[in-house]
Amino acid sequence: LAFCRGRIVRVPKGPLIRVVGTEVAIPCSVSDYDGPSEQNFDWEFSREADFVRIVSTWDSTFTSEEYQKRVGRGDIKLRRSSNDAVELVIRNIQPADQGRYKCSTPSTDATVQGNYDAEVQVKVISDGLSVSGSKARSSTSLRLSEGDSIKLRCSATTTSPEHTHLHVTWQVKSGSSWRDILSLTHEGKFQPGPGYEERYRSGDIRLDTGANDTYRLSVSQASSADGGAYRCLVSEWVRGADGSWQKIQEKSVEIATVSIQRTDVVISTSNVSVTERDSLDLTCNITTDRSGIFQAEVMWYFSASPDDTLSDAQLLLSMDHDSVVSDSTLISLSHVDRNSYRLLVRDVDVEDSGYYFCEAAIWVPLHNGSWHKVVERTSAPVSVLVTALEPDYDVFLNASKTPKFSDDPTELNCRITNVQDTEANIRFTVSWYYRQRLPGDDVAAEELLASMDADWTLLLGDRGRERIQNGEIILSKKSADTFSLRIQWTSESDRGDYFCVISAWSRHRNNSWVKSKDVTSAPVNVFWATQDYTLTVEAVKLKPFFVAGHTFEMTCKVSSKNIKTPRYSVLITAEKPLTDQSNPNGTTRIISLNQDSVVRLEDWTDQTRVDGVVLEKVQENEFRYRMYQTQISDAGLYRCVVTAWSPGGGGMWREAVNGLSNPIQIDFQTSGPVFNVSVHSDSPTIYQGEVADLLCIITTEGMPLEPDDMSFDVSWFAVRSFALDREPILLASLDRRGIVTQSRRNGSSDLSLERISPLEFRLRVHSCEDHDFGNHYCMVTPWVRSATGVWQREPDIKAKPIFLSVKMDVLNAFKYPLLIGIGLATVTGLLSCLIGYCSSRWCCKKEVQETRRERRRLMSMEMD
Repeated sequence: LAFCRGRIVRVPKGPLIRVVGTEVAIPCSVSDYDGPSEQNFDWEFSREADFVRIVSTWDSTFTSEEYQKRVGRGDIKLRRSSNDAVELVIRNIQPADQGRYKCSTPSTDATVQGNYDAEVQVKVISDGLSVSGSKARSSTSLRLSEGDSIKLRCSATTTSPEHTHLHVTWQVKSGSSWRDILSLTHEGKFQPGPGYEERYRSGDIRLDTGANDTYRLSVSQASSADGGAYRCLVSEWVRGADGSWQKIQEKSVEIATVSIQRTDVVISTSNVSVTERDSLDLTCNITTDRSGIFQAEVMWYFSASPDDTLSDAQLLLSMDHDSVVSDSTLISLSHVDRNSYRLLVRDVDVEDSGYYFCEAAIWVPLHNGSWHKVVERTSAPVSVLVTALEPDYDVFLNASKTPKFSDDPTELNCRITNVQDTEANIRFTVSWYYRQRLPGDDVAAEELLASMDADWTLLLGDRGRERIQNGEIILSKKSADTFSLRIQWTSESDRGDYFCVISAWSRHRNNSWVKSKDVTSAPVNVFWATQDYTLTVEAVKLKPFFVAGHTFEMTCKVSSKNIKTPRYSVLITAEKPLTDQSNPNGTTRIISLNQDSVVRLEDWTDQTRVDGVVLEKVQENEFRYRMYQTQISDAGLYRCVVTAWSPGGGGMWREAVNGLSNPIQIDFQTSGPVFNVSVHSDSPTIYQGEVADLLCIITTEGMPLEPDDMSFDVSWFAVRSFALDREPILLASLDRRGIVTQSRRNGSSDLSLERISPLEFRLRVHSCEDHDFGNHYCMVTPWVRSATGVWQREPDIKAKPIFLSVKMDVLNAFKYPLLIGIGLATVTGLLSCLIGYCSSRWCCKKEVQETRRERRRLMSMEMD
């Protein structure tokens, strides 16, 4: 392929047949060339043998003398279509231009390959095409009515010596451009123009051929869009040497100018407003200049929206082209004159408000006696507003109950007064609204509480929905003219303006209810003066002095103001010294009594003294607190925290205000012993698997005590870190009754806790593991028996931690693995020797037979 590649110059395959006086364009192109992308072209002409230079794209002096004038006038020129293609254009070609035309391209290739010129034969024939209009029609202007038929005729003939075909196209011009209607192509096919395809398929547009080379255009059901100038466009085509069709000339003639009189349907009135129970009168007028025999078909439609289509609208009444009217009771349709049709609707209702329009169709008789619909139009809709007969009445709103305190009831009555000119088919409903009062001139938006439909359906607003459903807001109708709104428990958020809207509903012919009027009442303000709640609590210590083991007693007296029927809840709290480890925050909730006199223990967790505290109600505003068998650990400041409650909505209690009493101090002046605790271990560093011994040693200072008068709760804790930066873990505990409690462990080590002397407790960790390391300490709670025989709990004492380190015994850890490894290696070596011996003895043995040699003096050649 590379050797065959070369420059190729192409011109159309000839001969090219052209008509005298037409414009001829002969294309020439070049491909597969080297050099610049834009190529140059030279054109030459020859009638017989020698070629005459015509024009060139790169040399202005190329043109011969006989062609210089035509080239200078532009009758002959080159028109470049791309970098590698040009067209030789000859205007008004003459018989002298018949001959051979050669297109040449100067070489820009590195090597000479392919062809550099090409020739084409051009044949010029005489003009034999003639196009004319119909001779029978003297006028070229037609005036038709919408729906009529258009029939036009033109004649086209040709006397060309060549075998040519005609292409006939009917066109219409309604603006500035011509549009194709229907064509009979040079190949004998019918081709409708854009937008005429459907009408061609339905047969409304036809093109027929007749004698004397006539072509008739028929357009049925003409509309206003078919008006304009009509012409017949004829082109002559010839088949070229390559089998393609080529258009050689084209002529046209204007046949007629057609004007279409549009048929309009209008309603004589514009927007209409009538009163309920009156009559509605509308007239539909058909505008047409049709003078022949025709009949009109009229249909009246009703629609709720002006944008509805005929399929969505409601057909009211119709009259066909035989003047037969469909039946209706309240609606009548009459024929006023030739082009007017009257619609009368009696006793109109509000639901008759909407849009009315009429549809008219014109029918004309055919030759066979049947009727044919030629045009159909729909009028613009007319808006009809039916005004309801509004009743006359007033609305008055008053408050029968107003709140003086929060949670009091509120009742509003909405009354209908001065009712006049009301019919029996009137029904009243109410809507309730709330508006918040804002400071200054600001106005808040109104909020719907509830409203009623004509069928007494209650519609709830967002504001009062939940309260109405719960029965906190009650809506009722007390009488035929009075509606009531009752708020069972009024809160501060309910303060504001309330007003009602009374709606009048009218019953229509189809028993439906339509709202005809709304009347709004004057607002009523719901407001009551509020004062700040005050609450005073006083705590009194009944016994001025007592010792440990006795009963502590104090009372709390409460007084309040501006609270409606209050009830009180009381909480007793104690503020312990910061040395109390059980409550590092300092405040302990002991016991409480709610507004319903229900007692509850709060943070009182001493199981031995469950019944040791009592809180009771002495009077409505006085409460007494008792603590039996007090201990030294009970020292601190005691207060009463009181909450005042007022009755709320639905029998619920609402918190009003809180109060705190003065503190009452419990302080024991004793000279008992002082306890100290320490942790000791003989070997704080041990190996895995050994036993760790930890001693918790208690020492006393001050007044000596008998061992039977002392008892201790001992708990052991561990912190699994070198620094005390983690939470302690409870290991085991021993209470003063000798009961041992151990926490759950994850490892294989075990714990034991025992008392080895009255003041020494030992913790043993058996079979220590790695995770048993860390800081260990004990916490001791001393119990001392007083002279009265009551056991008193002393503050908790925490010992200083000791660090327990667990190491690994390397020799014992590797002793057994080493012995096992040596044994396995020895057994494996002996087994390998045994397998090798057996294999060489029995499995891999070969019998080698030596060649027997004679005993001679000379050695054999093989041995040599």
